[in-house]
This record gives sequence, structure tokens and C-alpha cells, in this order.
Amino acid sequence: MIRSLRQEYPKQVYFGVFENHKLGEAYKTILNRLGAKEDGTLSADEKRRARIVLFGHSWGASAVVALSRRLEREGIPVMLTVQVDSVARPFQNDRVIPSNVLQAANFYQTHGLIHGRSTITPADPARTTILGNFRWEYKEEPAECRDFPWYARFFTKGHIAIECDPKVWSQVETLLRRHLPNPVVSQTDAGGSDLRPPGNDRGAAQQQ
Repeated sequence: MIRSLRQEYPKQVYFGVFENHKLGEAYKTILNRLGAKEDGTLSADEKRRARIVLFGHSWGASAVVALSRRLEREGIPVMLTVQVDSVARPFQNDRVIPSNVLQAANFYQTHGLIHGRSTITPADPARTTILGNFRWEYKEEPAECRDFPWYARFFTKGHIAIECDPKVWSQVETLLRRHLPNPVVSQTDAGGSDLRPPGNDRGAAQQQ
């Protein structure tokens, strides 16, 4: 998904991928992209012009909330956060979305040794809109999961299934595109904008 978006927005938008434990690196990259001075400070205008969307899976989803909270302390807004089967790391709160986030969405499943947080809530409902807590159920794993190690698929089946399910990521992409400018090149079909796809024998989403 990121490779595809980078091809469509070669110069307009920066797309970064960071491991969940590299919050500091992600934070510094954001500041640099916004035009921070050498001491890391931003002007009020630079903060207002920020257009940031963040998403992640598992610990990466928890890191999205932690990074948003760090941006909040500096008065930097976040347009959208998306959590996919969010699992909180120690000393992180992935349930309460900070008030600098305009919109937030949560995709999760409830089976297996590892499963995502079922509900996210806004710290300030007047400033943050929760687009939904979308539950996914799997009767069969997506074909795209078959390259994962067997032990991961056996012990964390649902957690792996939602990670590699293209239907989930199509919906994540749809949400991201709502906050992106028109691409330089022709935009491929990102899937429907309906966040509750019809049920099927592999997975179905349900808003809670």
C-alpha cells in the first residue's frame, strides 16, 4: 500500500514506515518535514499547516496513539489515526485518543492469544470524532497469510489474519485518501468508502 501511494504522490506527500519502538525517529522526521528549526521548534503557522495521518498494527497501532500524544504536547494537530488490532505496549494507553486528533478509527478481532483493543474513546469528544470500532471475524485465514510462519498462524491466528487481510487494508487506504490531495498520476481504485463490507466466508466487519 505504501509503495503504491509513493508512486502516486512522488513529491506531494511524505510516506514513512517506522518500527513501533522508534517513536523518537518518527517524531523527529515529522518535525523536519514540517520545517522545524535546528532546536526542533516550529512556528504557530507551521503547526497549523500540518497534515498528518498515522496508522499501525498491533504494537504499531499503540505507537500511533503514543506518537499522537507526543505531538499534542507540542500543539501539533493530527488529521487521522487508524489502529489495526491495537495491542498496548507497557506504559502506553492505546484506548484514549488525544484531543489533537481530528478523527480516529479502530479495526480489531477478538480471537486467539493476541487480539486487539475493542474500543477507543476520545479524550475530548468535542474535538475528536471516533469514526468507528470495527470488529472483524475470520472463519478462514486470508490467502495472503500463507507466507507467515506456521507457528505465528497457529498461536496468533486472528491477529495475523487481520494484519494480512487486503480487505482491511483497503478500508485503511480509503480513510487515508480522504485526507490526501489529488495525486499527480492517475489514482487506482482504493476500494469502496463503505467501512462495513458485506459478510463473507473469510472475514466480516461490524461496527461496535
